[in-house]
Amino acid sequence: MSATLSRGSLQPGQQKLAEKFTILNDRGIGMLTRVYNIKKQGQVWKACGDPKAKPSYLIDKNLESAVKFIVRKFPAVETRNNNQQLAQLQKEKSEILKNLALYYFTFVDVMEFKDHVCELLNTIDACQVFFDITVNFDLTKNYLDLVVTYTNLMMLLSRIEERKAIIGLYNYAHEMTHGSSDREYPRLGQMIVDYENPLKKMMEEFVPHGKSLSDALLSLQMVYPRRNLSADQWRNAQLLSLISAPSTMLNPAQSDTMPCEYLSLDAMEKWIVFGFILCHGVLNSDQAALSLWKLALQSSTCLCLFRDEVFHIHKAAEDLFINIRGYNKRVNDIKECKEQALSHAGLMHRERRKFLRSALKELATVLSDQPGLLGPKALFVFMALSFARDEIIWLLRHADNIQKKSTDDFIDKHIAELIFYMEELRAHVRKYGPVMQRYYVQYLSGFDAVVLNELVQNLSVCPEDESIIMSSFVNTMTSLGVKQGVTVEDGDVFDFRGMRLDWFRLQAYTSVSKASLGIADHRELGKMMNTIIFHTKMVDSLVEMLVETSDLSIFCFYSRAFEKMFQQCLELPSQSRHSISFPLLCTHFMSCTHELCPEERHHIGDRSLSLCNMFLDEMAKQARNLITDICTEQCTLSDQLLPKHCAKTISQAVNKKSKKQTGKKGEPEREKPGVESMRKNRLLVTNLDKLHTALSELCFSINYVPNMVIWEHTFTPREYLTSHLEIRFTKYLETLLRQVSNGHIAYFPAMKAFVNLPTENELTFNAEEYSDISEMRSLSELLGPYGMKFLSESLMWHISSQVAELKKLVVDNVEVLTQMRTSFDKPVEMAALFKKLSSVDSVLKRMTIIGVILSFRSLAQEALRDVLSCHIPFLVSSVEDFKDHIPRETDMKVAMNVYELSSAAGLPCEIDPALVVALSSQKSENISPEEEYKIACLLMVFVAVSMPTLASNVMSQYSPAIEGHCNNIHCLAKAINQIAAALFTIHKGSIEDRLKEFLALASSSLLKIGQETDKTTTRNRESVYLLLDMIVQESPFLTMDLLESCFPYVLLRNAYHAVYKQSVPSST
Repeated sequence: MSATLSRGSLQPGQQKLAEKFTILNDRGIGMLTRVYNIKKQGQVWKACGDPKAKPSYLIDKNLESAVKFIVRKFPAVETRNNNQQLAQLQKEKSEILKNLALYYFTFVDVMEFKDHVCELLNTIDACQVFFDITVNFDLTKNYLDLVVTYTNLMMLLSRIEERKAIIGLYNYAHEMTHGSSDREYPRLGQMIVDYENPLKKMMEEFVPHGKSLSDALLSLQMVYPRRNLSADQWRNAQLLSLISAPSTMLNPAQSDTMPCEYLSLDAMEKWIVFGFILCHGVLNSDQAALSLWKLALQSSTCLCLFRDEVFHIHKAAEDLFINIRGYNKRVNDIKECKEQALSHAGLMHRERRKFLRSALKELATVLSDQPGLLGPKALFVFMALSFARDEIIWLLRHADNIQKKSTDDFIDKHIAELIFYMEELRAHVRKYGPVMQRYYVQYLSGFDAVVLNELVQNLSVCPEDESIIMSSFVNTMTSLGVKQGVTVEDGDVFDFRGMRLDWFRLQAYTSVSKASLGIADHRELGKMMNTIIFHTKMVDSLVEMLVETSDLSIFCFYSRAFEKMFQQCLELPSQSRHSISFPLLCTHFMSCTHELCPEERHHIGDRSLSLCNMFLDEMAKQARNLITDICTEQCTLSDQLLPKHCAKTISQAVNKKSKKQTGKKGEPEREKPGVESMRKNRLLVTNLDKLHTALSELCFSINYVPNMVIWEHTFTPREYLTSHLEIRFTKYLETLLRQVSNGHIAYFPAMKAFVNLPTENELTFNAEEYSDISEMRSLSELLGPYGMKFLSESLMWHISSQVAELKKLVVDNVEVLTQMRTSFDKPVEMAALFKKLSSVDSVLKRMTIIGVILSFRSLAQEALRDVLSCHIPFLVSSVEDFKDHIPRETDMKVAMNVYELSSAAGLPCEIDPALVVALSSQKSENISPEEEYKIACLLMVFVAVSMPTLASNVMSQYSPAIEGHCNNIHCLAKAINQIAAALFTIHKGSIEDRLKEFLALASSSLLKIGQETDKTTTRNRESVYLLLDMIVQESPFLTMDLLESCFPYVLLRNAYHAVYKQSVPSST
């Protein structure tokens, strides 16, 4: 083709090489993504293909014979004389056309991509383009990328087992529907057949392109060997060290080949291996080419085609060369390189990772202390990221494709540490981006513009077009000096993409043969422009640079290895502080998606979310378990102080005093509590020390970032730990309250704590130690406001279940309660009606349980208020002031919002918003609002008329010492007030009126027991009288004046006198 092109058609400006490279390389990645998805569909893995999406026609038993026939005859189309085999196909043709169109036209797109690539390669040969990675970097890199992308695409296409079935089925359906084959089918079918062995076909195809390709590859001999060094060589050169030469620390990092310094080693190895396979003739004629190729073959046993699809280089190359005459030496070279790779590559890469861990740690530490160094040493950062990324990808790929018996070199338990330091460097770049931007804006205008202007002025020949472009570069950079102070400080957006594309175009113009200004003759210009381009990226493309040098989205496609690495990290105490690396890696995943395959975004997004969620959850579980283990250890130490353990010590002391000899001689003396704190040797580490160390390491990881954004979802690592602690401590709460309801524990208002009651079976824990003020404050510190809110919601769920049962009891007694509500001033009738009531004890017991739960919540809220008052006193006082000054006539919705805010700060409210929310969810669809309101009113009636029965209970005696009753009936005061407030807020009734009605009923009922003569019935009458005073004292809606109008105060005074008098003998 090159011979037929005229000189006029070879004008470099008209060929638009830069634009074609840019578009085709991007499209190539898109086509790889689509073909990869077709290959993966039908497999279990869901991140890029739903198993349900596999065309049913490929597994349909009715079409099995038709599919086999089509594949056997492919690419020929024979619709005649095969009616029996294709009959079922005739029925399904419309559905097949519809469902296989996406697959079929993806293959057509591959064919068209191939046509465009071949056309561009021919144009390059005809133009005799000069390639040198150190001079025209962008042109050479894009050329090699395109060659490898094209090769990988055709190889991946050949791995799709169903390709002939899909294409053939679609075409037969098209033939049956439209009477002719699809117009693209003949070429597409032939391409599929031709590329059955893609590399063999492409070796023939690249014969005319050998000169261009080999020239581009040979330019790597100045770059690749320098990058492919051992860890010892890196260490001797003090690679990436900022402190090895303190005097030059502020000097900008410079290189003649700036973009080559952070060029991916993985990419270069793909260029070399695939490139020299395609132009293999040069391996026999050029020793430099052979050296490059052998060095690449010795470094790896497999290369990445795309994502987790790999290419086993030695076997494939040997199979290709073994059939070529005169290639015995090359086959022997391949075998030697394979042995070298199997025996030494693993160790070499392991040592590199070990070096990079220390190098990146040093770099990250220095930059965190002196972020200003990110300006002059930016190149070091991106080199470090690129080097580390290459080693991690190498390990991931080879660990999944091990070809040797020993696997030690492919298991790296410290990989999390390397990833962590990468993430730390990435975070520095994102955080201090403006620092780097300011530095390089000044660099471009103050230095680069001057040097480039001198180079342009010294050019002996500079055509008009090239001169215009070069002048625009100088002007663009010079203009930055005028306004840089304003733009950088004001955060204006810089955009040098146009300048970079112009430089790419200029490389194309100056790299063709017979160019007026040949870049090959002006290498200094090319190297200077490459440096300038790097500097522009430091101003406007930092995010893109991070993706280019440190993107690890490939982990998305090695999920099993990813999860295994995470588990190894958690199991190794020294590595657990780096476990946050794994959730952070999930933020990379979306960068591997492509606009040509939008359907995979959802799968990859879901995968990133689920993995991040799993990692954070596991980290939180581990921390929770460590906290629990520490608590257990502390309990063990505390148990050593129990009185029973001192008996032996006392016995020994007594015997020693009386000079009696007991026990065996030489019996070791029992260690006393606290001896573990007396350290004689720093090397001695107790189990508690290990637990605390492990917890601190893990907490460092959990608190490393406040949050992370993945696919528009925000994850907060600390909340995972809080959530697990909430669940764990809610369990403790349930245990505590269950013992309260069983009568083993009482709430002592005087102590503001729950206290064990003397019982036959002693409890295994001391309730006071888990519920006093200091414990509740510690719980609030541990859980925080959100955790305490979760705790409240859990408590409210228990209360709502009790209220639901109470409502059922009210419904069972609704007629009797309705009559009692209007007959409270008729003693005889009330007595008769009371005898008809059922489940009186159950009502009181359930209300007492509610009161106990609310008392515990009151303690928790008070503790939360104390903690927040220490941390955010101004905010708490503002909320308190806001709550105290809300007018009574305020709309209830507004008032509830204020109460919710106040409750979150631990402040007590007239109406409990959490209780209102919990009880609101109980509204039944089968019961009208009027009925619900009536049930709420009758519930208060039920409680009021049931209170006299408490007097007969032995445990109802009031104790002045604890300011309550041993059976917790003093908690009824809180239950009655808060349940009434919540219920009548929900049903929009008057809380005050309903509580007045309750007080009247309760007073009337309690006054009747004053007339009783049965001592059993009135055993604790005075103690029960005091409940009325407690209810009024607890209520914001009732007053003592109102109580005295219902119940004579003299009775209350006498009741207090009686209960205090009863307590005196017991206390003396």
